[in-house]
Amino acid sequence: MASLEKKNVLVTGGAGFIGSHLCEKLIKTSRVICLDNFATGNVSNIDFLLQHPDFAFIRHDVVEPIDLESFPELERFKIKFQGLQEIYNLACPTSAKDFDKFKIATLAANSVGMKNVLDLAVKYKAKFVHTSSSVVYGPRQEDKELFKEGDLGCVDHLTPRGCYDEGKRFSETMVGTYREAHNLDAKIARIFRTYGPRERLFDGEMVPDFIIDALDNKDLIIYGDKNFSTSLCYVDDVVSGLIKLMAAPADIGPVNLGSNEDLKLFDVAEKIIVMTGSESKIIFEKPLLFMTALGLPDTSKAKELLGWVPLVRLEDGLQKSIDYTQAYKPLLRQQGMVDQR
Repeated sequence: MASLEKKNVLVTGGAGFIGSHLCEKLIKTSRVICLDNFATGNVSNIDFLLQHPDFAFIRHDVVEPIDLESFPELERFKIKFQGLQEIYNLACPTSAKDFDKFKIATLAANSVGMKNVLDLAVKYKAKFVHTSSSVVYGPRQEDKELFKEGDLGCVDHLTPRGCYDEGKRFSETMVGTYREAHNLDAKIARIFRTYGPRERLFDGEMVPDFIIDALDNKDLIIYGDKNFSTSLCYVDDVVSGLIKLMAAPADIGPVNLGSNEDLKLFDVAEKIIVMTGSESKIIFEKPLLFMTALGLPDTSKAKELLGWVPLVRLEDGLQKSIDYTQAYKPLLRQQGMVDQR
């Protein structure tokens, strides 16, 4: 049991897109330790939290052994006596354009890194939520509209992106095995495509690039054709789902978090052009390896067992993203250019 009023919560990958939003939400009720190696995260995502008395950042790679009691900056968290109460694992590089650059790091994060973080959960008897991905279901199927958690996906583990797709499947196996072997309260969130402020620019995710290019009246690039479609869930909704999952019973099993609305990216791009009053055109380029057509989630389990449904409408989420980009446009462009070096 925690000896202090607030829980100690570790968020690995906490300086990333979703991770930083999760840290921002958790800091309202908990003491948050954010661990990240900045492979695809960025200090600008958490700079507003760095002076918060209940927040600490540790620059560290989960692939290396993790001894939280050895970091002097965590002394005020009294880890040795209070331990950790919760761990959210989001540590895995994700980069559509630089996928090849992070192949080995991705492989390691989904195996050695998973072991290190799970060992921490065992040591402190902490509740654990792992962020898996919709890729475990394999590519979109013509005869199947929605994926349920019990569906068995078909993934070719020897493709160039197998380190991520099969890696996410293996990381789920590790969670299940640790739960059984150590009676660990460990859960799995299968996250579908997410958008919102702090998404990396110029990385092939398209929606943040649509916005900044529309503001500059530049061409909006779709990596695919006019029929490329996907689901998009606003980041605040995903964060809400992760927190609800942490509080759920231990035996809940994997849970889908995402939107089941099928959207053509061409329509999203057009909507952004209208919302920004842009004169941009939409052009098409060769699909990126990482940007494959994925299925849509059946979210009935999340609704029934967590009381969770996405609440943010696409128009509202895009407006929040546009407002953020307008406010931080010079910084975002500079950061994006640095990330692409």
